[in-house]
Amino acid sequence: MSRWLVTGAGGMLGQDLVAVLGTAPGAPEVTATGHDTLDVTDPDACLAAVADHDFVVNAAAWTGVDDAQSHEAGAFAVNAVGAANMARACSAAGARMVQISTDYVFAGDVSGANAEDGPLAPRSAYGRTKAAGEWAVQALCPRSWVVRTAWLYGANGPNFVKTMARLAAERDTVSVVDDQRGQPTWTVDLAHAIVALVQAEAPAGTYHGTSTGETTWFGFAQAIFAELGLDPARVIATTTDAFPRPAPRPACSVLGHEAWRRAGLDPLPPWQESLTRALPLITHL
Repeated sequence: MSRWLVTGAGGMLGQDLVAVLGTAPGAPEVTATGHDTLDVTDPDACLAAVADHDFVVNAAAWTGVDDAQSHEAGAFAVNAVGAANMARACSAAGARMVQISTDYVFAGDVSGANAEDGPLAPRSAYGRTKAAGEWAVQALCPRSWVVRTAWLYGANGPNFVKTMARLAAERDTVSVVDDQRGQPTWTVDLAHAIVALVQAEAPAGTYHGTSTGETTWFGFAQAIFAELGLDPARVIATTTDAFPRPAPRPACSVLGHEAWRRAGLDPLPPWQESLTRALPLITHL
C-alpha cells in the first residue's frame, strides 16, 4: 500500500484530492495536513512530515493574488521557501513530489496556449513566488512533477462559480470581464488527473492541469447562468480596465496539454462538460 501526504489539504483542491485518493485503486494511505498542522516554512517539520511517505502533493500555498502584491516576502516564504523545504524533505525520504503551480508564472500575453516549456515571465508577486517554487522543486527533487493549473472552482471554497450563483440571486445583471481567456477547471477533475499522473508513473516534468477548450470570464459566467436555468443575457461584458486590481491578471491563461499526450494520458475533460457535472454539487451547498 502506497502512502501519500497532501499538504494544503484544507483548501479547495486539497479536500477534493483527499476524497479522490480515498476511492482510488489500491486504497492508498493518506495523511492530510493543513497550515494548522504543518508549517511548510519550517524545514524540520517538513522532514518529519514527509518521512515514510511514497508520494507528496504540495498544495500548500499563499493563493491571495492581490495580498501577495503587498506582502511578497510572506508569499515567498510559503510559495518558494516552503516548496523548497518540501522538495528537500522528499529527496531525503526518497519520495516523489507533485508541486501545484499556476498560470501566473507566464506573462499571459501569448495569442495561443502557453506551452509547458514556454518562457516564464511572471508579472505579479504571486507569479514570481510560484515560479521560484517551481525552480526549487525541480532543482532539489528532480523526479518531481510540476502541475500548473488555473481558473479553479469546486465545492470546498470560494470561487467564481459560487460568486456568480450568489450574484444571480441578488442582482438583475452582472458585469464580467471579456478580455481575459482561460480554462475553467473543476477541482475534482484535477484531483483525478493528479492521481492518474502518479499512478501511471509518468515522466517527471511539467504538466498543465486545466480543462480542455477555452473561454473568457464573461463566457464562463454566461454558461453558469445557462446551467442554472437563467437568462445568459443578464451577464454584461466589460473590460479588465473597469475592475482595477493590485495585481495584474494574465490576459491569456490558456495552457497547452502536450505533456499529457506525450505521457500517454488523457488531458482533463472539456470545461463545458465538467461545469454541467459540477454545478449541481456546488450550488446546492
